[in-house]
This record gives sequence, C-alpha cells and structure tokens, in this order.
Amino acid sequence: MTQVSIVYHSGYGHTAEQAKAVARGAQKVAGVTVNLLTVDEAQQQWDLLKASDAIIFGSPTYMGSASAQFKAFMDASSKAWFTRDWQDKIAAGFTTSASQSGDKLNTLAQLSVFAAQHGMIWVSLGLLPGNNHSNGSVNDLNRLGSFLGAMAQANSDQGPDLAPIQSDLLTAEHLGERVATTTKRFSKSA
Repeated sequence: MTQVSIVYHSGYGHTAEQAKAVARGAQKVAGVTVNLLTVDEAQQQWDLLKASDAIIFGSPTYMGSASAQFKAFMDASSKAWFTRDWQDKIAAGFTTSASQSGDKLNTLAQLSVFAAQHGMIWVSLGLLPGNNHSNGSVNDLNRLGSFLGAMAQANSDQGPDLAPIQSDLLTAEHLGERVATTTKRFSKSA
C-alpha cells in the first residue's frame, strides 16, 4: 500500500476542513492509505512519517506565513532532516486565510522550501486558475488562482461548518488525489 500522510494545524477549524478534503481526494486512489494528523499528533509519530511515501503539509496563513504551531512542527523535524528520513518523498501543501489574498502564496512558498530542505519532491496543484474570466464564478476549482498548492478562503466571522466554500474544498480534494496518484507512480511500495 502507498501511504500518504497529511500533517496540518488548524486554529479555528477551517484548515481542518481543508485537510479532510485533501484526505478525501487521496482516498479516491485505490491502494492508498491516508493518515490525517494534526501537528501535535505528528510530533508523536515520527516513525509513521518516515514510513510514509508522501507528506502533505497544511497550515492556516496568519500574518502572511504559516502558523506558529506549524512552524514549531517544522523546527521539531530537524532530526528527520539530519537523518534524511523524508528524502525523495512526495510533498505538497495547502493553506487557508480569511482574506482573498491574505498572502497565502507566502505560506505555500514556506511549505515548499521546508519540503526542499528535507529533499522532498514537490507536487503542484496542477490546475489552471478558475474565476478569472467573464464566464467564471466562485464555484470554479482553483478560484483563487494558485499553482503551488491548494488555497482556501474562509470568512473570519463564519465557523468551519460554513467556510471554506465548496469549490475551495473540491480544489483541496483535487490536490489530495493528484498527490496520491503521483505518489503511486513514484512509490517503491506500489
């Protein structure tokens, strides 16, 4: 079985909904086992991450970068970095913020650099931007126009039961399925 782990932090529940959507997408691919872990759970399961064929990272965007809790996970991964535990594993990322932009690209860049430092192979979203022409709408996949990873926007006055919107969650599902499919192609265990 190909093993995909999703490691995320969610301060208000919105990024958790996005993480669940990524997991649903990965689970669509036959022969893939998915582990959904908060950053706190992940820091207790380094062996599981080492055994994973792919790790997808997710964090809310706070003040233009990954959350402090996700950064703490990044810092705690230094032993895995030193021993190259994640070398040549597939990686990808996703993020949520309240603003349409919210500087989410900076968070995705931060996650991709983190993956590169571990020697991982980054998988992009692989979708053209949606909602960028007169016939587009907020219901389009990739409505926020990201290439590096999945972005979602969640109104700050709405809970995770109402936000992110369905198209952002479907975009996250697409990312999960793309990563799982790519991982199976490159996995030694496939």
